[in-house]
Amino acid sequence: MGQDTTRRAPIGVFDSGVGGLTVVRALRSALPGEDIVYLGDTARVPYGSKSPRTVERYSLACQQFLLDRGVKLVMIACNTASANALPALTSASPVPVIGAVLPGASTALATTVARHVGVIGTLGTVRSNAYAHAIFARDPGVVLSSLACPLFVPLAEEGWVDDEIAELVARRYLVQLFAKDPAIDTLVLGCTHYPLLRDVIARVARSLAHHEVFVVDSARAMADSAREVLGSSLLSIDNRRTAPGRLDCFATDTSRLDELATRFLGEPITGFELVDL
Repeated sequence: MGQDTTRRAPIGVFDSGVGGLTVVRALRSALPGEDIVYLGDTARVPYGSKSPRTVERYSLACQQFLLDRGVKLVMIACNTASANALPALTSASPVPVIGAVLPGASTALATTVARHVGVIGTLGTVRSNAYAHAIFARDPGVVLSSLACPLFVPLAEEGWVDDEIAELVARRYLVQLFAKDPAIDTLVLGCTHYPLLRDVIARVARSLAHHEVFVVDSARAMADSAREVLGSSLLSIDNRRTAPGRLDCFATDTSRLDELATRFLGEPITGFELVDL
């Protein structure tokens, strides 16, 4: 495959559901000319309740689906898959692989001044300690506090992202986090659903901490990482192209996808093609 053909190859993104479309949304902002292939393994969501071995098996099948479509970069939008399957995925891929954890962790370390960082995510992600491992490997002196916030996922999917219900739920969760460590100045959104609630989370965090709290959007951090990887490896196309790149979406189950996908992507979507893995 020639260099020009490789540059024109799409970026591949997979997730256990629709939350990974926030990563696609960030990619289309950061790299508007790139073509993207998205796969949501919606028939087997959630991954967080599965064993690490099962998550690895599912993730390898998702990655192979993307590789079979000639992608030049694989992005793991699922935090659980990143926590449990990144080494296996990297080993099995002939192209670069970007997980969901390291970009958010690196952005948090670059941002925090007090070196007190909070991480919120699903129960599976918090239990994996993936963010703790990534952060402490780079700065063992950071004070890290993590909290599972499972109700944020259905709130995002219902579209209740900045109303009194979202505010009450955010306050109920975050009061626990800031009670453990009031000095947190950087908060990582460790789930691809959570960027939809970024505004209410940031507002509640600031009111509880009584100081500014920088919120790390892991989807945006992943997009920034993709831009760096593609630029350094000469795989990026010319992103001065005015027309947005092509977006092809696939899913293993299509229930509610048309409704949810537009909410997470932030733009109309033409539909998903149903596939078996």
